[in-house]
Amino acid sequence: MTEYAVTDPATGEVAAIYPTATDAELDAALTAAAASSRTWPAHTTVADRAARMRRVAELHTEKREMLADIIVREMGKPRDEALGEIDFCAAIYEYYADNAERFLADESIELLAGQGTAVIKRLPIGVLLGIMPWNFPYYQVARFAGPNLLVGNTILLKHAPQCPESAEALALLFAEAGLPSGTYLNIRATNEQVANLIADPRVAGVSFTGSERAGAAVAEIAGRNLKKCVLELGGSDPFLVLSSDDLDATVAAAAAARLDNTGQACNAAKRFIVVDGLYDAFVEKFTATLLAAADGIAPLSSVRAAATLESQVAAAKAGGATVTAAGERRGAFHPPAVITGLTADNPAYHQELFGPVASIYRASNEDEAVAIANDTPFGLGSYVFTTDPEQAQRVANRIEAGMVFVNGVGADGAELPFGGIKRSGFGRELGRFGMEEFVNKKLIRTL
Repeated sequence: MTEYAVTDPATGEVAAIYPTATDAELDAALTAAAASSRTWPAHTTVADRAARMRRVAELHTEKREMLADIIVREMGKPRDEALGEIDFCAAIYEYYADNAERFLADESIELLAGQGTAVIKRLPIGVLLGIMPWNFPYYQVARFAGPNLLVGNTILLKHAPQCPESAEALALLFAEAGLPSGTYLNIRATNEQVANLIADPRVAGVSFTGSERAGAAVAEIAGRNLKKCVLELGGSDPFLVLSSDDLDATVAAAAAARLDNTGQACNAAKRFIVVDGLYDAFVEKFTATLLAAADGIAPLSSVRAAATLESQVAAAKAGGATVTAAGERRGAFHPPAVITGLTADNPAYHQELFGPVASIYRASNEDEAVAIANDTPFGLGSYVFTTDPEQAQRVANRIEAGMVFVNGVGADGAELPFGGIKRSGFGRELGRFGMEEFVNKKLIRTL
């Protein structure tokens, strides 16, 4: 049985336990969502739905302190980052409210022959199941629910078992913003119940963010039942340092890219690939910067998460790599660490390290740097730092990833599509492309 509980990772204290839904409760929720999927788009215009979504954005701002308190308690997020996450959510809801009518407008097709007209209408497909992770409890929901509610789809939202309080807060917030009953429903389901929901013919599609293994299971069930799915899975994003006219600034950006959310972000930089001429200086400065962050480091999401990372680091060391760490693990607190000397036969070489641990690789030239960057089963994000604009674009084109950020970190935006390739999943969220995933692009041809 999946247990939904709020466990403060900083103290280990269980603050609250929430009941898992019964099969009857889940069927009632799905029945309500299915009914609302017929009335929600039929009885509202895009402008009507946008007004409610704008109110969702306002409520995030009005309740930001309370919302931040919850996720600091649930998964140990540093408070300033928690507030930043909520502000970003407000921006996402506002962005879609401002642009929904334009994104969903009818599109005429120029006919090659014959008379009459052809129009594409972007219409909802029905009930969507969202399966969300713990690392960004509000942001993950915003980028999925915001555009799809505006399309006219309805949402069943299954959050991570350690995030029941934030999940409940969001459901209440959507209701306060004026969304009708059955339009957005928070459910607390087991993995077995989720599998049954995906297979249920009343569910039209599923969006999953989480581990590669769980994503494969979701995709298998969805495919077997001919359901559209969007998957945002793991990442082991490369950070290429090819040249720099301010190495201190480059190191500061690299450390920020690794320590975002205490290193618990799928698109955080994890593998740092540095050319020969800068390698030794980069390793010295970066290691000092990362280890100095130990004093203010937040806990990982759970003791289990920290123990898993600890075992990965130990395996890397046993495999011949050098590990420089700022101390030992204490409960859910894992110290920042830097790994050098990783070879392709090391067990950590192709793994995603989810926490404040970075690996650094030496590259003799641009070609070798790109080869190391692409030698991963993942393909989510990436970073390229160079003083040569032509090299920046050339390397960005060669990297096998869904996103490349050149000479900057923390540059995500509501308007920018988010997603990956290879074993990082498929589909996109955010931007115009995020609104296109669960839409019936219906052709109406009139003669």
